[in-house]
Amino acid sequence: MSHRATETQRTKPHCSVTLCLCGFLIFVFLCLCGPPAYAQPPLPRPEAPAASPDFLTHYNFHLSGDALSIDDPRFSWQTHFGGDIDLVDYVAGRANILMDYEAVLGDQLRLFDPNQGNYTLEASASLRAGATEIAGMLHHVSRHLSDRPKDFAIAWNVVGVRALRRVTAGGATIDLQGSAGRVIARAYVDYAWTGDADVVIRQPVNAHVGVFAHGLGELFGVEPALSGRDTQRGGRLEGGLRLNGRAGAVELFAGIERRVDADPLDRQRQRWIFVGFRFVSR
Repeated sequence: MSHRATETQRTKPHCSVTLCLCGFLIFVFLCLCGPPAYAQPPLPRPEAPAASPDFLTHYNFHLSGDALSIDDPRFSWQTHFGGDIDLVDYVAGRANILMDYEAVLGDQLRLFDPNQGNYTLEASASLRAGATEIAGMLHHVSRHLSDRPKDFAIAWNVVGVRALRRVTAGGATIDLQGSAGRVIARAYVDYAWTGDADVVIRQPVNAHVGVFAHGLGELFGVEPALSGRDTQRGGRLEGGLRLNGRAGAVELFAGIERRVDADPLDRQRQRWIFVGFRFVSR
């Protein structure tokens, strides 16, 4: 085999990754330019299989706060707290549960006024096919108001499938995820189906410092008879610095996000620039 053919084969995986990333960035850009959807909490990340069946093999924790730049007193901060746990790794796949609480703060009633709390719960089970992992999931979201009257439910349940894959290229790790699902139960919202794509690129600088970029694009199909709306598109782009410690890491980042239904009741579109921090387990 010629040296040129060997180099061509060696380049193909990197070209494929580049094409995937370009396509994803175009997707996120279109989502940011169009009507956005409700932003997701952090997702389970790709993990290598255990050497043999085992219990509680991985635990990923996150605690984050975003300061929002927007001329609306309902939205000053966006925070997330939660994590996901691999309950069982059976080598061929794993069973995972995810929990997240999002608090949105404004300054209407006080300087730091938590006006809504959103809960996400998810259970999934997967099978590994080479470097790709395919998971079936049951995803639940419920939204609540704080210090405001609301006597009805705002929630939805999704049954769907998610694909996860980790790629390494030039010292960087690239975590790719995509999912699609059908809304099987809903209260107040008009969602019929959901889809999303997520990519995280991490490049270490040294043992303690690294840089990262994260993009999320979402699609929410709706029942037009319920609200007269079209399919909703959303997205989030962020980038920043990662500082690694012995047991965890802190990420400092900035970015842009557009969301529809930012307030649970009025379904108004919102867009903001943000700067934030995130504590994560390693």
